[in-house]
Amino acid sequence: MANILFRVGRNRIVRLFCLTLITLFIGGLGLHFFEKTPRIVDAFWWSFVTITTVGYGDITPSTIGGRIIGVVVMVFGIGILGMFTATIASAFVDTKLKEGKGVKDVKVKDHFIICGWSYKAKEIIAELRADKKVKNKPIVIVADIPEKPLEDDNTFFIHGEVDVDVLQKANINEASVIMVLTDENLDSYSRDAKVVLNTLTIRKLNPKIYICVEISDSRNMQHGKLAGADEIIVIGELSGNLLVQAALDHGITKIITELVSNKFGNELYKVKPSENLVGMTFIEVLRLIKEKHNAIIVAVESGNDNKLVANPPGEYTIKPGDDLILIAHERPRLVK
Repeated sequence: MANILFRVGRNRIVRLFCLTLITLFIGGLGLHFFEKTPRIVDAFWWSFVTITTVGYGDITPSTIGGRIIGVVVMVFGIGILGMFTATIASAFVDTKLKEGKGVKDVKVKDHFIICGWSYKAKEIIAELRADKKVKNKPIVIVADIPEKPLEDDNTFFIHGEVDVDVLQKANINEASVIMVLTDENLDSYSRDAKVVLNTLTIRKLNPKIYICVEISDSRNMQHGKLAGADEIIVIGELSGNLLVQAALDHGITKIITELVSNKFGNELYKVKPSENLVGMTFIEVLRLIKEKHNAIIVAVESGNDNKLVANPPGEYTIKPGDDLILIAHERPRLVK
C-alpha cells in the first residue's frame, strides 16, 4: 500500500489533480460554513466556478470568513488548476515529440515494418496505401534518421539501426510482414552483408514473420535465404531484365509497370480458390474465373511445396492448399 501511495505521489498530474480537488472542497465547505448557504451543493458550485474563473456571480461571499475563503480559492485554485491543465498539455506535446523523434514504443498489431529509409520507402508506402486490403493497416518505419520522414496518422517511426531493442520497440512479435531495404550509403558488398545480418536478427526474434528483402548482387541470394528471407528482390537484375524485354518487345514494360503498381490499372493478386474450384482442371477454372470475375489466372502456387508454376498445363488439377495468381482490376472474392 505504501508503494502505491509513493508512486501516486510522484505523479505530477495526479498530485495537481488532488490539490485541485482539495481546494474545491475547502472552498465549498468554507463558504457553506461562513455564509450559511442553504445547500452545500451550491457552495461547491460557487467553489468550482471560482476556480475555473467563470464567476457567474449568482453566489457572492458577504462575511469576512467567506471572503477570505474566496481569496484562498481564487489565488490557490486558479494557480493549481492552471498548472494542472498545463501539465496535461505538456504531456501530450512530449508524447508527440517522442513519436516524431522515434523514441516511443509502438503498440500496433498485424502491421508492416519497413527497415531503412530512401525514396523507395516512400514509394513503397504509397503503393501499400493504394491497395484497398491494406489501405488503413499500420506501417512502422525503422531507420537511422533524425525524425519521422512523413506525416501519416497510421504510419509510425522508430529511430535506430536494426537490432533487438529497436525491433522490440517496433513490436516485431505482433507484426505480419517486414521489408528490409538496402543501405544506399554503402558499397554493394556491404549493403548485402547488412541486409543478411538484419534478416538473421529479425528471424531470430520472430520465426513466423514474413520477410521480404532487397539485395544488390544475385550471388548473395543464397545468403539471404539461409538467413531466413522468404522473398528476395535483386535490384540490378530486375531492372536489367526489364531493359532487355523493352529492347526485344517494345512497350512490353508498360504492362509490367501496370501489374506491379496498385495505383492504376490491373494488378496481380494471390487468392485462395473456393471449395467448388478444388478438383477442377486449370482450363475449367480459367474460363470460370474470367466469366464470373473478369480475371485471368497466370500461375498456380502449389500448396505442397510452394512451387510457383506460370501458365500451367490445361489439364492441371487444382488441389487443396493451392493458390491462384491472377490479373484483375480489383481483388476478387472467390466464394462458392
